[in-house]
Amino acid sequence: MGCGHKDDKASLASSQIVSFSHQPHQPPSTPASKEVWKKGGRMFSILLAVHLALLACTLVSSGAFEKIAVHDYDVFFLLTVMMLIVIIWIIFYLFGTSRCPDAILCKDSHAGPIWLRGGLILFAIFSLVMDVFKIGYYSSFYSCLSAIKIIYPIVQAIFVVVQTYFLWISAKDCVHVHLNVTRCGLMLTLTTNLAVWMSAVTDESVHKAHSKLKKNVTEEIFRWLMKAGMRSSSAEECNCNSQICQIFKNGYFWLYPFNIEYSLFASAMVYVMWKNVGRFIDHHSHHIHRLKFRLFRRTFFVGIVLGLIILVSGLGVLILYEVQVNSSTESSKKSQALTMYYIFNIVCLGLMSLVCIGGSVIYRFDKRDMDRHKNPTRTLDVALLMGAALGQYAISYYSIVAIVASTPRDAISALNLTYALLMIAQHTFQNIFIIEGLHRQPPKEDHKHDSHQKDLYGLTFVNINAVSLRVPDSGSTLAPSTASGTEAIHPSDLVRSLTAPKKMNWRRKFLREISMFLLLSNIILWIMPAFGARPQFDNDTELNFYGDSMWPAIVDICLPFGIFYRMHAVASLLEVYIMS
Repeated sequence: MGCGHKDDKASLASSQIVSFSHQPHQPPSTPASKEVWKKGGRMFSILLAVHLALLACTLVSSGAFEKIAVHDYDVFFLLTVMMLIVIIWIIFYLFGTSRCPDAILCKDSHAGPIWLRGGLILFAIFSLVMDVFKIGYYSSFYSCLSAIKIIYPIVQAIFVVVQTYFLWISAKDCVHVHLNVTRCGLMLTLTTNLAVWMSAVTDESVHKAHSKLKKNVTEEIFRWLMKAGMRSSSAEECNCNSQICQIFKNGYFWLYPFNIEYSLFASAMVYVMWKNVGRFIDHHSHHIHRLKFRLFRRTFFVGIVLGLIILVSGLGVLILYEVQVNSSTESSKKSQALTMYYIFNIVCLGLMSLVCIGGSVIYRFDKRDMDRHKNPTRTLDVALLMGAALGQYAISYYSIVAIVASTPRDAISALNLTYALLMIAQHTFQNIFIIEGLHRQPPKEDHKHDSHQKDLYGLTFVNINAVSLRVPDSGSTLAPSTASGTEAIHPSDLVRSLTAPKKMNWRRKFLREISMFLLLSNIILWIMPAFGARPQFDNDTELNFYGDSMWPAIVDICLPFGIFYRMHAVASLLEVYIMS
């Protein structure tokens, strides 16, 4: 496993660098093409990840059902072992692989942007708080529980700290030593994050479904929903009766959405690192744009103000919805809460759809070139946007079929139908807007007239007519200067140079307003379902049409993808905002 292993290609990388100095026009793909068995190394790591993912998925799904002889502590044991192996590999990478000679010959400037790593740290902090609450909850009755239930959150907290540090400093690395070991380690890390995500989604879904359906389900489904995280044989003995125990229990369930998002964010960053293993980057085509994040400059504040109004209004709707649906047994208050929820979402989704259409129209007049360079980060962003949207598409189409085929139809059914249709339209238009924004080149100055613009911008407050008197209109008098190698300045060119940046700034300002409005709107549309506002369980139309078992299963499978879509859209829109 040393740095001089044949598989690591350290000597090959060094010889290729020397060859670059003698052949400056050699294509950048030549070094990467000489790596032995690159596709085979990738395939082996993919097979490892697939088998581990299937094993974890089997245990997690089996542990959710009481009749299957797979307990939750079996799932915790597997996840604990996987996290410990990943921690060992990360330590080996940080102190072994990355310190080898010629280990990291280049870095991917697009991978791991600062706002993505900042979001990862934010979710990591909340995940650590959740682990503390879990430790406190299970410690309240440790005498009747398996020790793995207390060990698991401790190991998970260590895993979150180590992995977050690893991704913060190594997300941009293009490794050229220990290639196969690094690929397998990264795939193991990705699979571990996905397994933790599956476990958290299952646990949270069972808890949410139990709290909402325990009064209206059959005995068999009720027993399944009681499988929320403790052994059925000791459920009565391990009841959580003290007030501090209830605080820990409710606290870590409320923090589950942050842990879910952390696992998905980490998986995305690890995948980009896996794609960059053994990659050589052509720095002539791989432009590094140092963009500055200016939130309160070059903006009209319209998008921020409207987005904040939507955000605050959504928080109010969420609070009222939770109070009226979960705390009240009256059907009239439940109908009022559903009506309020649907009206808010219809207005919000309608505005977002119109804004996305307007942004796509503005892009039609944008003169910036399309960025066609290889970019694994952008490719992953597009794939995640398209893939995660399928979850909300599925729920919407199931709702449309149930509403259209059901009788009688009331006002809530009409609102629900409108909400489902707008959800499909909004996801579609927003994906088009984001994908087009991600493929645009960042704004840059026209280098052809840089020497003239330096002088022209100094004439901003000079009378254009006065300038035209000093510059001859005839092209013949400008010939000497043209022949000497400098480009002549014509009055019309002067006026065009002074006015062109204004037109460009108008388009950029509108794109920034649109991006900021969509960003804030997606935040509230992530918060509402993530923290309990799920009308799919409270509206009886779909529940009666598909049954008490099929519809909750559909929502539990598809809704996590819809929630992840919102948070990933926030990160992508922030990048579009900065690139505008």
